[in-house]
Amino acid sequence: MKKKVAILGSTGSIGKSTLEIIKKYKSYFKVELLSGSTNYNLLVNQSKIFKPKYIYTNNKLLSNKLIKFTSKNKIKLINDIDEIKKNKFDISISAISGVEGLIPTYKIIKFTKNLGIANKESIICGWPFLKKEMKKFGCSFFPLDSEHFSIYKLLEKKNISTISKVFLTASGGPFFNKKINLSKVTPKQAVKHPKWKMGKKISVDSANLFNKILEIIEASLIFDLPINKFSFVIHPESKVHAIVNFRNNFSSMIYHDTDMKIPIMNFLFMNNKKIITSNDNFLSTNKMQLNFYKFDVRMSVYRIFNFLNKLNFVGYIVLNCANEFLVSKFLNNEILFEHILKNLCVFFDRKDIQRYVKNTKITSIYDINDIIKFTHSKLV
Repeated sequence: MKKKVAILGSTGSIGKSTLEIIKKYKSYFKVELLSGSTNYNLLVNQSKIFKPKYIYTNNKLLSNKLIKFTSKNKIKLINDIDEIKKNKFDISISAISGVEGLIPTYKIIKFTKNLGIANKESIICGWPFLKKEMKKFGCSFFPLDSEHFSIYKLLEKKNISTISKVFLTASGGPFFNKKINLSKVTPKQAVKHPKWKMGKKISVDSANLFNKILEIIEASLIFDLPINKFSFVIHPESKVHAIVNFRNNFSSMIYHDTDMKIPIMNFLFMNNKKIITSNDNFLSTNKMQLNFYKFDVRMSVYRIFNFLNKLNFVGYIVLNCANEFLVSKFLNNEILFEHILKNLCVFFDRKDIQRYVKNTKITSIYDINDIIKFTHSKLV
């Protein structure tokens, strides 16, 4: 029997990679839900190929454009995940970019047996609520970011008390080991990642290495380990995505190509012992060059890393939302590239921000919208 699949963010890079796999192994899967926010043409083309039962979008303009197409093709157009009603998916993938993906991710949990999340912001801003909801509805979780996928696999059947340190790796982004004036970096330069094909926001995070901050927070929450158990190194080849040091002085790492289809495929086929693909050439000389470099402690991102231990869960949300806001301003040519991290540091030095982070309580996942609004209001 084919597994029913829902993809939140099917028009993004993760969504497109997932659909490429499903198209290749179409006898295993039936796409039940696709979703997008702005790319009408791609969403329509995907729907013609995979013929989903649902198309989800929370963008009113896109929704209006889709009415005629969905009606003609007998597809149910929904603007809220709760409209799914009683349908149960075998697999759901959360890949909507930014904090916008949080509520759809939260709401789809009760409709799915297994959830793969490739959206850092959902985990950083809502993990306690996502975790509680998954437990309530018996939904299994799988991290799809390459770093967290690697940690997840490395820690299978391991006791976390045996862990000494976990290192996440960074490619270094497009500016590593290059003499470049950061005040003159353009959005086009910043989004040109040397290894991965990703969306604009995450590519900017990679270019200034802030993605490592987000990934460490994410890993700390997912694996229930303190922030001080984590560190990061630059690994330009991007073949090793995480390294776990154990107390017995052994270290373990997982080596795989720079292709997000690898963690996605492992998730899609997690209960299928059939070998889908194999890579027999990984020992070739040109592929086995592995270099690791320490971060420059003078970098703004290192300063942010050093105050992570002082932040509570509200602080994580504020940090994430402030960064997302500043990246958006950079992409719109409103601030300089180098000012993203500098402004973040200044922002968290403010007494009013520190008081807010310390005193704000969260009782519901919907309280997070108030934190987002507060953060944005203080950055305008």
